[in-house]
Order: sequence, then C-alpha cells, then structure tokens
Amino acid sequence: MLANALNHPQRLVLAAEIHARPFMIVRAPARASHLAVYTGLDATRSHRLIEAFCERFGVAPPSDKAQHFVHDFGHVQLKWERHSEFCSFTFVEEGIRSDDPFAEPALRHAPSDWLEQLSGSVLVACHLVVESGEPLDFQSPRLKAMFPAPPLVGSQVISGGEVWTDFQVGPDGFSRFLLRDVGLREMQAGRLVQRVCEIETYRMMALLALPVARDSAAALGEMEQELTELSATIGQPERPYSDAKVLERLSSLAARVEAMSLRTNYRFSAAQAYYRIVRARIADLRETRIEGVPTIDEFMERRLAPAMETCVSAASRQETLAAKVGRTDDLLRTAATLAQEQHNQRILEQMNRSAQQQLQLQHAVEGLSVVAITYYTLGLAGYLLKAGKGFGLPVNVDLSLGIMMPIACGLTWFGLRRLHHRISKH
Repeated sequence: MLANALNHPQRLVLAAEIHARPFMIVRAPARASHLAVYTGLDATRSHRLIEAFCERFGVAPPSDKAQHFVHDFGHVQLKWERHSEFCSFTFVEEGIRSDDPFAEPALRHAPSDWLEQLSGSVLVACHLVVESGEPLDFQSPRLKAMFPAPPLVGSQVISGGEVWTDFQVGPDGFSRFLLRDVGLREMQAGRLVQRVCEIETYRMMALLALPVARDSAAALGEMEQELTELSATIGQPERPYSDAKVLERLSSLAARVEAMSLRTNYRFSAAQAYYRIVRARIADLRETRIEGVPTIDEFMERRLAPAMETCVSAASRQETLAAKVGRTDDLLRTAATLAQEQHNQRILEQMNRSAQQQLQLQHAVEGLSVVAITYYTLGLAGYLLKAGKGFGLPVNVDLSLGIMMPIACGLTWFGLRRLHHRISKH
C-alpha cells in the first residue's frame, strides 16, 4: 500500500479532476430546467447560492472548494457546477407525462424567494423535455406547436437520439429543447442533456464578448483616425503641431489603447475559449441531418461563427492599433533625433567657421605684432646707434637701421613661430 506521505501534494486533486462534473442519470420521460448564473470572478457568490438552496431543504451543502454537487431532493434532482465566471443549476424531474411537456417544468420545485436571489444575473434559462418514441417529422403539428417561431433546428444525435429546438427565448424567459430517445443506450440520455445544456451555456458566455466588440468598434475608429492625422503631420515640412505636442498626443493615444486592451482582452480571450468548447460539444453530438431542417452545427456556423469573427476582428484591430502607435512614436522620436543631430551639425559648422575666422584674425594680429615688435626694436637700436655716434664712433645711423630692419623682422617672426609651436605642443 502506497503511503500518503509519498504522494505529491496535488496528486489526489489532479486524479479526481478527470471525474469532475459527471453526467446525471436521466430516464425518459423526464423534464429538466437549466440555469446559468453569471457571477463574474466572485467565486463565493456561487457557493452562497447553492448553500441557500440546500438550507431551504435541510441538506448539507457542498464544501467551499467543491466544484460540483449532485443531490436527489426527493421530488427533484439538482446538479450544481461552479465555473470561473458562472455557476449552473440543472433541475431534473423524472416520470412526468403530459400533453404539454413544457407546462410544468422541473424548476417549479425551486423556492420563489431563492429564485429572487438570481435577479439580474441569469444568463441562460432553458427547459428540456426528454421523451421516448419514434422519430418525428419536422412538419408534425406537435413540433409546430412546441416551436412556433422559425427557424426550427433539429438533428439525429449519438446514434439513437433526436434534438429539436428553435433557440428562441419564449415569453416566459426560457428557451426550449425537446430531446427524444429513439434508441439511446443507458446513460446516453443524461449525457445528451448535459451536452445540450453546455452548448447553450457556453454559446451565451461566448456571446458576452459581442457587445464589447461592438462598443469598441466606434472608439477604435476614432483612435485610428487620430493616429492617421498624427502620422500625416510627421512627414510635413511645416507641421501644424510641434514635436512635443505630437508626442504628447501620441502618448495619450497609446494610454487609451492600452486601457482598452486591458478592459477587453480577457473578454475576447474567454470568448474564443468558450467558442472552442461549443464546437467540441457539438462534435460530441455526432449529428446526422434530418432533411428539411438545419442541424445545430449548421445553425451555429451561420449565427455564432460571424459573431465570434467580429470579436476576433476587434481584438486584432486593438493589437494592430497598439503596434501602429508604437511605430509612429518610434518614427517621431527618430525624426526628432535627426532634427537634433542636424541642429547640432549646424552649430558645429558655425563653431568651425568662427574658429577659422579667429585663426585668420590671429594670423593678422601676428603680422601686426611682427611689425610692431620690429618697429620698437629698431627704435631701441636707433637710440643705441645715436648714442654711439655721440661718443665719436663712425656710425651711419640710417644705413645701420636699414640693414637691421629685415634682420629684426625675420628674427621676430621666427621667435613668434617658435613660441606658438611650443604652446601648441604643450
């Protein structure tokens, strides 16, 4: 025997997951009522509802962590399931025969004050009738009486059953499904009831994204128009807005797109997950066409698939718009960077011209410095020569100054060049 200490902490929980939400045993004739209650992400509300129902009949409710609960209350069986965004209640009553099978639904056994607690949150409400007999013709008066509003949808399912419905919400607020046992094996009736309930429930959960997609379409159109306007201004030589103003508007647009994505991404992703479940449950029915009426698969393909494509398109538009805003922002920043670099280049060119002018001025000043130094040098030399002549030396002052002038000028120029060279070297 394997000791519990050897088990992974999640082993038993994961092993039990495959047995979660088992099929109910339903035998014809029977009536069922199915409710799907939207609870959002409030997991405790789902448990409060089943707890309140059980308390009314003195039955111990399931634990807080339970995901499903099945109990026979004597006059009616109840199956409760908890999901991420909703919980479902399926009431089943067996052995009821009547000329009008939808006249006394199984939901009549639910307390009225308990039903009032569901106010404003019931997303799916349907009545199902399970009966046995021969296959029905789609033009039979009985079917026309049950489903007067077109279109009538029907098919042979699971190699021994029939499903008839119009997917309409009647004046009583419930949709109707007629399930016929024309050769079902044991347990298949309960499986058929659950599959039909799941198709209707997940169909409505998937369609929750459609109003969101429609509401976001107008906002997306406005934001796409604003982005087109801002993108056009970037390439204009004379922009109506400054780069700072365009960048400010782009940042605001990016924030709005991101906020919309955060609000809608979960709904769109959940819609695709629910839609995949609907397709899987329809495939489980293994439908066979009844000539003259569309199958459930065909009905969903014509009605539900376009709605889901609308949601996919809205989600894709959001992602595309966010990417375009990011590229436009990068383009604007690149243009601003290039403009800044061009401005810096012009400043450098201006500084270069100024340096060249200073160098030319410096050369001019150096020429004047050579002349000035030579002049003062010759002036000093003249005083010396005149002093020597006063002492009686045979000196021709003018001739001596004339000979000394080019020599003094050359020595002065050479000395200044040496000084500049030494300063540049250091």
